[in-house]
Amino acid sequence: MTSPSLDHIIEQFRALQDQICTGLEALDGVGHFKQDLWTMDHGGGGGRTRIIQGEHIEKGGVNFSHVSGEVSEKLSRILKKEGSRYHATGVSIVLHPVNPFVPIIHMNVRYFEMDESVWWFGGGIDLTPHYIVPDEAAFLHRSLEEACRQTDPQYYEKFKKWADDYFYLSHRQETRGVGGIFFDRLGQEQPHSKEALHHFVMRVGRSFLPIYSRLFEQNFDREYQEEHVHWRNYRRGRYVEFNLVWDRGTRFGLETGGRTESILMSLPGTAQWEYNYRPGVDSEEAFTLAHLKKGIDWINGNPK
Repeated sequence: MTSPSLDHIIEQFRALQDQICTGLEALDGVGHFKQDLWTMDHGGGGGRTRIIQGEHIEKGGVNFSHVSGEVSEKLSRILKKEGSRYHATGVSIVLHPVNPFVPIIHMNVRYFEMDESVWWFGGGIDLTPHYIVPDEAAFLHRSLEEACRQTDPQYYEKFKKWADDYFYLSHRQETRGVGGIFFDRLGQEQPHSKEALHHFVMRVGRSFLPIYSRLFEQNFDREYQEEHVHWRNYRRGRYVEFNLVWDRGTRFGLETGGRTESILMSLPGTAQWEYNYRPGVDSEEAFTLAHLKKGIDWINGNPK
């Protein structure tokens, strides 16, 4: 097997961004991505930030970046690794839909390399429905289970638990959504080659568009009322809380001098907070809150 080079990984990530943007424009039908090319003020590299504000996607971002620089003392402490120079590249996506019955979705695939002797992959996909629909959660998890199984039959259970633990608002004692998979630092300690791990990460990235397309097409034209919009914005507030308080990627980007506008593109255009909100008994909103828990077996349990 040929070990993929940094240049090859960067090229694959760029192509993935292009493919996903084309697919999302077709889904929205009206909106087109606006591209913002940027370069690092210090170090090297830059990226392509692409934002869409369309008819059905209220705000979405599909970012590609490749940055490099000297490994500072602060970065060494964060990574718990020593080195002289690093490269970091990846694609990240967050979509905030107009229709409250279309879920928020997040995807990230990334690669980190330091002095060519230390490298790893990371990423994942997770779903944050405003209204939890068990069948849709099961579809997501079955799709991700298949993507994992082709590389390692143990990956899905491991990475599902990792997502449950990671996408968790401990100050609220609730998960951000119905989870998905999350993984980080898949590198030399893995029983798989660099090529196999690269294929796995690209498989995860390429599964994004089919997953989101189905969830979008099932829900984008559903009728909704003002109370649904109110709930959508309330749940978006939880998304903001997680990204600003707990998300390590946000913190890493800001602490390493990343581009703030690109890092914070994940935040919705509008969000809402309401003091001590309590949904009605037996409502769709109450059902959603009751299922923001770790450890739900969405594929086999499929709670009702």
